[in-house]
Amino acid sequence: MLTAVTLIARPDFSVTTWSCTGGHAEWSEPESPSAGRFVLVRAGRFRRRGSDGPSDHDVTVGYLGEPGEIEQFAHPHGGDACTSLQLSSDSWWQLAGEPQRPGAVYVDARLELAHRRLLATCRDDPDYQLAEDLVRLVSSALHSAARRPIPAGTPARWSDRRIVAQARDAIRQADPAAAGLFPLAAALEVSPYRLSRSFSRELGVSVTRYRNRVRIGKALDLLRRGDSTPTDVAAALGFADQAHLSRSLRQHTGRTPAAVRREFRRGATA
Repeated sequence: MLTAVTLIARPDFSVTTWSCTGGHAEWSEPESPSAGRFVLVRAGRFRRRGSDGPSDHDVTVGYLGEPGEIEQFAHPHGGDACTSLQLSSDSWWQLAGEPQRPGAVYVDARLELAHRRLLATCRDDPDYQLAEDLVRLVSSALHSAARRPIPAGTPARWSDRRIVAQARDAIRQADPAAAGLFPLAAALEVSPYRLSRSFSRELGVSVTRYRNRVRIGKALDLLRRGDSTPTDVAAALGFADQAHLSRSLRQHTGRTPAAVRREFRRGATA
């Protein structure tokens, strides 16, 4: 079951949250939205098939959909939740320029934090602050896609895509085999070099940075809830100590745990 909630709607842009309950392994009927959109995942994962081919999406990989692009979806892993930042066709092409077929986009921790802030404050000043934040997010994603688009995959590359997909699953689920590069490579029956190279080619980041990106995403979620101290968060996610968490969070988002918590608190009380 799909549920959509429109948070803000204007002629030139809108923000909609989507949630899916239950599993649907088969591809949906083709659809062709008239608006351009940047879709970010908040929880769970799903599959999308667009002009760039099939791709898997979770909190670390969103997607850009151009106006009129035909797309289908599948939900083989159960429920998921996402946010769609939409621009009218005219506004999209003003921002994007020529068609790029950008498709899947790696979502780093800074982008995830900006996404969470936008949701927390989107009703405060929708016609200026939200519009500016939305344009900034979509522009950042378009720029990222132009610099290093995630490949759609050709027959010669499918093995690399499978390696990365399986490694992402293991890292996301905190599988014991994902405790290090060598045990993860052994579990996937590939060499550590092949695993590392596959990540760099498919996502544009190292497997180490991706693993830390997943941990930082979980840290942001715990800090947003506000019921855990930074020390608790560090221990729960396997950081050496609070200082290690602080360094990693600053590297990925440019902010300390205390600063992140203050931003979420302001959003909750606004």
